[in-house]
Amino acid sequence: MAFSTPPILITGASQRVGLHCAKRLLAEGYPVIFSYRTERPGVQQLRELGAVAIHADFVDETGILAFIDALKSHTDSLRAIVHNASQWQEETPGNEASAFTRMFGVHMLAPYLINLQCAELLHRSPTADIIHIGDDVTRKGSSKHIAYCASKAGLESLTLSFAAKFAPRIKVNGIAPALLMFQPDDDAAYRARTLAKSALGFEPGAEVIFQSLRYLLDNPYVTGTTLTVNGGRHLK
Repeated sequence: MAFSTPPILITGASQRVGLHCAKRLLAEGYPVIFSYRTERPGVQQLRELGAVAIHADFVDETGILAFIDALKSHTDSLRAIVHNASQWQEETPGNEASAFTRMFGVHMLAPYLINLQCAELLHRSPTADIIHIGDDVTRKGSSKHIAYCASKAGLESLTLSFAAKFAPRIKVNGIAPALLMFQPDDDAAYRARTLAKSALGFEPGAEVIFQSLRYLLDNPYVTGTTLTVNGGRHLK
């Protein structure tokens, strides 16, 4: 497919934050390619808006490399890569290794291989960025979700390493959000407890991540940085 300008790749854009950011970029005139694992209503919405959808499963090397091949069949350049795909899996007795392996694949191996093998596409854009969407939980760890937290912390480390490797042509940054959007079945007590963990105390929605994304895309002098978007949780 021929793009008038290098497109932005967003992984995991079928719902919630990824879907919102993809829609906002499309509305601002950016061509968008996105990955999805499950066929949700958001996938069709993005297709109808002109985005290119590529099915992908990032839990192992085979799925990641298949996605990279498919991506390169659609474009020979990229303006940016936004690693938004995320995996949340319970670490229950007996499945710890499986849970860790799956989350490692999505949060670390996929960004690692995609960054390495798609750097040539980014180099064909006059300005190029990689943005890793992490999680504020890495700031202090999690006794209940060790594998999730560890793999997201590894993603933050990749931000530093790739920023050093790809400078000065490609900027590499991260965004570390805390709670952004409740699930529909979250009850009032849970919502109240969660909101009380932050200094600002409200549910911000996905737009704050798009605003952070635009800042990183637009600012030419920021690399190797992870923006904390947590409503002041570190102050409590």
